[in-house]
Amino acid sequence: MNQSYQKYTAADHEMWRKLFDRQMAQLPAIASRAYLEGIEKVGFVAEHIPNFTTETNPRLQALTGWSVEVVPGLIPHREFFEFLAHRRFPASTWLRKPDQLEYLEEPDMFHDTFGHVPLLTNQAFCDFMGDLSRVALRFMDVPEAIAQIGRLYWYTVEFGLIKEEGQTKIYGGGILSSAGESEYCLSDAIPKYPFDVRTLLNTSYHIDHYQDHYFVINSYEQLYRSVPDIEEILAETYLAVG
Repeated sequence: MNQSYQKYTAADHEMWRKLFDRQMAQLPAIASRAYLEGIEKVGFVAEHIPNFTTETNPRLQALTGWSVEVVPGLIPHREFFEFLAHRRFPASTWLRKPDQLEYLEEPDMFHDTFGHVPLLTNQAFCDFMGDLSRVALRFMDVPEAIAQIGRLYWYTVEFGLIKEEGQTKIYGGGILSSAGESEYCLSDAIPKYPFDVRTLLNTSYHIDHYQDHYFVINSYEQLYRSVPDIEEILAETYLAVG
């Protein structure tokens, strides 16, 4: 598939601008430094939807060797992790409509692109996703193991927080693309726990409302270094695999 960039309408570009401006009004003070730097590195601006072919992918390839792979929407687990294992991040190209401004049942390209792509400029984060995906592919025939990896992915790549210079910042794409959750997740009233592999593998999550709690990493290198522990725990639990 390709992005078919010429099919975006003026209304689509205006929706991107509205969403971009809304998030950038609050994220500079609360988002991870690596994410904010990533926005500049991939060249995201309010004025137009990113063009994967001419803008985004050449920049990513030069920085970390990754690229954005166009997909129709949600895809099967195996296909998803195969893309990531080969340094290709799957992203949809459809953009939400005005009546979907606050809630979507399925992630659109603003979530996939604005929320996730800037951190693909960070090598440690990319290495974490690539190695985690190779572990997922090893256990692909064990639904329970894939469910556990899904929980860890959810609480890191999608809804993760990071400690930077003594302050809690956002790096999860699901939060970064949500105006409401960007504010909600940092409230002192919402529990936040240190990153722990065993805990994340066994902690359920919500897909239809804000999370009850979040997990905080100390660095992207910590995420990357956790992958061998993840694989070891799964191997111990599902010994017949591999």
